[in-house]
Amino acid sequence: MPKRTLTAAFAIALVATSANAQSMCATRDTMVGQLSSKYGESPQGSGLNSTTKMLEIWASPATGTWTILVTDPNGTSCIMAAGKDWYNFPAEIAKVGAPA
Repeated sequence: MPKRTLTAAFAIALVATSANAQSMCATRDTMVGQLSSKYGESPQGSGLNSTTKMLEIWASPATGTWTILVTDPNGTSCIMAAGKDWYNFPAEIAKVGAPA
């Protein structure tokens, strides 16, 4: 799947999931502490959106839980979506442009 199509598909899935989820917000330190200690999650990837907010994906391959966290420049983080059954792709599949 081309990168642009993959990005669009992810964005649509995120909006659909976010519409059904209640956003919970706190300081980034508080959120990171909870994701780490309560769920055993660790950062899997991150990026900046067009409004300078940082989007992070946190997950635990051991428990299968995952969380999409968005942090604004002031340090407030909000959970945009969360779920279970997280799966890490093998490195050779995760490479950009590699066939799935």
